[in-house]
Amino acid sequence: MLRSAGVVVIRFENKQPLFLLLRSWNFWDFPKGRVENNEDALETAIRETFEEASIEADELNFRWGTESYTTSPYKGHQGRKVGEYFIAETNREVLSLPVNPELGKPEHEEYKWVTYNEGQQLTNYRIGGVLKWAHKKVRGK
Repeated sequence: MLRSAGVVVIRFENKQPLFLLLRSWNFWDFPKGRVENNEDALETAIRETFEEASIEADELNFRWGTESYTTSPYKGHQGRKVGEYFIAETNREVLSLPVNPELGKPEHEEYKWVTYNEGQQLTNYRIGGVLKWAHKKVRGK
């Protein structure tokens, strides 16, 4: 089974949680990437958040702990890939989308800080499930 890991990054504005979404083509997701052989899922999630959204490890506060949510297998990978997500808060509002050296361009075209309802409108069922889980955790439910 192939594994990817990422972070549901949250920033509060007027006490309302905003969720970071990244767009590649027409698909919105959280920062995430493939778990390498020498990493655990949390290490991957932190590394990928930096590589895809320029958020440093010390700018991530895992105040809800390191419990994770694992998606059902991706259909696009013949059911052989799952994503594992953690939740962290940041104070960063303005981000950059760094160039991926292998691609010669950023992996994503844009980012948005969105409310829960906006995120549900932008994401598919799989990422929407991650968003729903994170929203409940942040609200303490």
